[in-house]
Amino acid sequence: MPPFRTTSATARRAATGTTATVALAAVALTATAGSAHADDRWTVRSGDTVTHIASRTGASVTSIARANSLADPSVIRIGQVLRIPTTSSRASSASSSKAKSAAKKTARAAATYTVRPGDTVGAIARRHGSTVAAISKANRLDSRALIFAGQKLTIPGAGAVTTSTGASRSSAARPAAATHTVVAGDTVARIAARYGSTTSAIVKANGLDSRALIRIGQRLTIPGASSTASSSASTRTDLVGSTFAGRTYASSVVQAANANKAALLSRTLPSKAQMKAKVAATARAMGVDQALALAIAYQESGFQMTSVSPANAVGVMQVIPSAGDWASQMVGRDLDLLDPDDNVVAGVAILRALLRQAPDQRTAIAGYYQGLAGVLRNGMNPDTRRYVANVQTLMRQFR
Repeated sequence: MPPFRTTSATARRAATGTTATVALAAVALTATAGSAHADDRWTVRSGDTVTHIASRTGASVTSIARANSLADPSVIRIGQVLRIPTTSSRASSASSSKAKSAAKKTARAAATYTVRPGDTVGAIARRHGSTVAAISKANRLDSRALIFAGQKLTIPGAGAVTTSTGASRSSAARPAAATHTVVAGDTVARIAARYGSTTSAIVKANGLDSRALIRIGQRLTIPGASSTASSSASTRTDLVGSTFAGRTYASSVVQAANANKAALLSRTLPSKAQMKAKVAATARAMGVDQALALAIAYQESGFQMTSVSPANAVGVMQVIPSAGDWASQMVGRDLDLLDPDDNVVAGVAILRALLRQAPDQRTAIAGYYQGLAGVLRNGMNPDTRRYVANVQTLMRQFR
């Protein structure tokens, strides 16, 4: 699984899928960690990756890559200054202007905010007219700005109308509306149909631009949702567990995993034999050894499209959403990880990139599991070596 980040062995093992790994997405050999600033700029420091930056700022890997003309989002350098866009330039400009204005008017006040599933420090900062750096400092967060659902944060420079749940007084006075956390494969139109609302109403309620762009993990207010639709669309919590290999995942990740699992189970999907054929055909079309692609897919999921891990690794290729963003960037179109064909394309695209960047095939296989940056920096972990051996054995069976 290609990780977009370097992690400890324990964290990486915990991010694996049903039989193996969560597809991870970038190599970031010189990637670095920094902090976002009020002007939406990020200075790359040691340890950062584009996915890490995206998770901290609330942006997407694809949008950051496009905004900075990154041909390969896995390669960034220490000291590089990246522009961090919002969902659109106009929205970014407007929200930045409003945030600065609100911050000036209420600089003397600080609000308390309770973290909800899907939140990031970047999104919270923009919502309250603060900055990632200010929130991180006020709450003594580490360089990764990690937060968890239920955590209470002090928000310096937040608007005076902010409440402990992040809703304004005016919105609290309005009739209740449903809330939806965006998962892989969602579009505003699909969400509207599911809740009995309309695309225009959701766009207006959430300040979306004319393209109605949304991102995985984003929480949307759904106005006019029927009680029946809201109830039926509520996230299942009993399909995917919250722990794996000794690690308990954030509620937002588990919630998204359960939603994706429910969505897959509600669909008519190809059989294992059909998925096997799709993997072979896609590998041939993309110039990847089909025996290798088949071995990876079998090791990850047994060709089972309904496989979803606690880390929200989805489908036959066990691709996590951030890895899907990277794969979308590589193939030049948005990939829906819940779509069987797109899921296979994402996994094969990631595998192809690893084969090009790794010194040999064995290292590329290890990179799919442990992350190429980690393998090249620290060598293969014991379980990574077992994974590689399993895949190489399977390859002989698929010749």
